[in-house]
Amino acid sequence: TIEYGNNTYGIKVAAQTYFNKLPSELNHKESAILVGLINKPTRYNPIRNPEFAMEKRTEILYNLLKYGKIDQEAYDSLKVSDFGLQYKVQDQNEGLATYFRTVMRNFLMGWAKTNDYDLFADGLKIYTTIDSRMQLYAEQAMAEEMDTLQSVFIDHLQGDAPWIDEDGNEILDFVDKAIKRTPNYRSLAKKYGEDSDSLNYWLNYPRDMTVFSWGGEIDTTFSLIDSLKYYKHFLQAGFMAMDPQTGHIKAWVGGINHKYFKFDHVKQSKRQPGSTFKPFVYTAAIDLGYSPCYTAVDAPVTWMMDDPEKPTWTPQNANGKFTGQTMTIRQAMAASVNSVTARIMQKITPRAAVDMAHTCGIESDLPAVPALCLGIGEVSLYELVGAYSTFANQGVWTQPFFITRIEDKNGVVIQDFIPKRREALSEKTAYLMIHMLKGAMEERNGSAHALDYRLKQNNEIGSKTGTTQNASDGWYMGVTHDLVAGAWVGGDDRSIHFKHWALGQGGKTARPIWENFMLKVYDDPRTGVEKGYFKKPSTPLGVELDCDLYEGGTTEADSLNIDLGFDDLDL
Repeated sequence: TIEYGNNTYGIKVAAQTYFNKLPSELNHKESAILVGLINKPTRYNPIRNPEFAMEKRTEILYNLLKYGKIDQEAYDSLKVSDFGLQYKVQDQNEGLATYFRTVMRNFLMGWAKTNDYDLFADGLKIYTTIDSRMQLYAEQAMAEEMDTLQSVFIDHLQGDAPWIDEDGNEILDFVDKAIKRTPNYRSLAKKYGEDSDSLNYWLNYPRDMTVFSWGGEIDTTFSLIDSLKYYKHFLQAGFMAMDPQTGHIKAWVGGINHKYFKFDHVKQSKRQPGSTFKPFVYTAAIDLGYSPCYTAVDAPVTWMMDDPEKPTWTPQNANGKFTGQTMTIRQAMAASVNSVTARIMQKITPRAAVDMAHTCGIESDLPAVPALCLGIGEVSLYELVGAYSTFANQGVWTQPFFITRIEDKNGVVIQDFIPKRREALSEKTAYLMIHMLKGAMEERNGSAHALDYRLKQNNEIGSKTGTTQNASDGWYMGVTHDLVAGAWVGGDDRSIHFKHWALGQGGKTARPIWENFMLKVYDDPRTGVEKGYFKKPSTPLGVELDCDLYEGGTTEADSLNIDLGFDDLDL
């Protein structure tokens, strides 16, 4: 609760702010500065008033001599020494978990107001779920992979603008529309008027500024228009990891650099999930009795629509081709075959898929329409990680959360935070979906087949990639027995993306972040995350998991016969 100036409260923060040390590491001259600040934080501030601070420090050092804490020789040396400052304001743009701290701060501001506390002066102790090691590894993985990906992105543009339409053509009015959404534009428009020459003049007036780059900050001269164009070339990303059993969020990286890009891509941002939504379609089917061995044909599936201009809709596969091959739904989900997902969606109905997604933890509104099978609608990374955790937690959804308790200055617990829990799926359905997700690594054409072998050894991994139209969004969700994590990569505007879908797919953009993170986590035993195997249901499955297409696998025709009573001729 004690103020040390410069909006610094508490000895630990003061030691870090002025000397970049822990309190236990402070020496006599440093401690004397902080003792003086307690008396008058402004007058004896070594940054604002160094002369008064020196006088006060000398007085305190003399008292140490007077009471025998130091000898004359030490006093004579210390009183003429410099301050030894390593001053650095502890703000939200520096240090570990910058995006998370902003999210937590906003939550706590509301909590403090509701519970009548002063968040900054009451000496509250807030205990979070974030693991500092995993947070560091997440930030390192993000930086390492996004630095590389950004170079690939810029190189492939070959000087062209990244804001392009569905036909690959530059959107000519993109910059004009984007600048109007900025605070600088609104301020200038209010001062000069939207149609004034002065507004246009100041938008294009060059000025000195410092800008972000992956190689470090750059001092340059940009106009506001130049600056906007520069920053719109950057790909953004989000990453979150949580313990599926407890709901504890272990790592939260909301973007590539909090100082220059404040928008949080974990919870604040909502984007189309693409194929990462498919597991909820298949979960609904399995919950209705379908087996992972159920087979379907990779062939066109047509929906009758109510739109007179477009009376039918036939979803295409990512490569625009249909193989005509018969495959299990596990193989189809592993290879992300759209036609098979659409076929299953027809059988269970879009409403069933929406209900299942909500049951598993997706809270965003979702349209109960055929195209949902390809992941339209918008969800947050926070929701997806929480929903996938339901599979790893034997069907129990646990709300992701990041604060465990708050204590007052005396250590008395003011509030314990207990996450919401509910039984969303049966153990059997949850385990079958884990088996389905493992197919991405185990099936021949699985989207995670190329994962680093070091992750696969003595370890079970379930995963799903996702890529939206034009590769505006790339996703990767990874599930292990004790950690579920997800990554998203894309432009802040959906029109900013790779020209070629293959370059921007989730397996190329988001998966490397997850892979890099997990390798670091497994290499550090202090994280407590270990390789292992998913827990099996307490009762027998009664479902065959080792599918054989030619001998015994349930076929599409067989299932229709069983479920609907149709004979083969009706098919």
